[in-house]
Amino acid sequence: MKVLWNQDIVEREQVKIDIEDRGYQYGDGIYEVIRVYDGQCYMLTEHLERLTRSAQKIKLSLPYDASQIALDLQRLLAAEGIDDGEIYLQITRGIASPRNHLFPAAGSVQPVLTANVIPFERPAAMQQKGLTATVIPDQRWLHCDIKSLSLLGNLLSLDEAVEKGFDDALLQRDGFFTEASASNLWFVLDGTLYTHPDGPLVLPGITKIKVRELCRELGLSLKEEAVPVARLGEFQECFLTNSVWEIVPVVSVDGQLIGHGERGAITTLLQQAYISAI
Repeated sequence: MKVLWNQDIVEREQVKIDIEDRGYQYGDGIYEVIRVYDGQCYMLTEHLERLTRSAQKIKLSLPYDASQIALDLQRLLAAEGIDDGEIYLQITRGIASPRNHLFPAAGSVQPVLTANVIPFERPAAMQQKGLTATVIPDQRWLHCDIKSLSLLGNLLSLDEAVEKGFDDALLQRDGFFTEASASNLWFVLDGTLYTHPDGPLVLPGITKIKVRELCRELGLSLKEEAVPVARLGEFQECFLTNSVWEIVPVVSVDGQLIGHGERGAITTLLQQAYISAI
């Protein structure tokens, strides 16, 4: 496997991460996962804009500008020869020694960029069959709009869901749904789509941007507002969106069927429109 390490494309075995890299010790860094179709990064501009916003919010200076990162990712794709897959891109604040909780002075450390690409095919069976889920309290931090390396809250929620026999967790805070363990969350009620508004409680999803556009093009009603958990039994459809899975239905929550317990008409329509847009 070849890896982008700062601006060099090297074999994976050549990459060395220092023990005092702040990403390793503190989770002090940011990341993006970018879908690749036909050898091209999908919605790359939007991903790099979010990466830039995340960097600004944690006072991290990107080691290279977005246009250079885009070129380097395309070099990586060409080197690996992968047509359909996903890129994992990570930037840490860098190596600061001795270890110190304080952010190092500006310019005193060099951020470390790594990226790799793996093959990945559209999960068609999952997109058709759907997932089961359980409702779990959202115990993550209050900066979920930052795509931070610190994902323990997400991992713990997913682990709890799987231990209970479900595929994923639907997170709720103060009686309102926020998102799933690694996806934005959507509901359909009487023909209207609902999803949590962007803000500190949810990640501003890239696929969410595209689904918003598709709703306008298809004339679908969309309300970006927090949905009470108490209304769960009223919803005809539920689905998740993220860059890797695209659009995946949730067919039951805590054993209670959503609609008829199968992929709904609006979910199917958006799946088809999303694939056409790609």
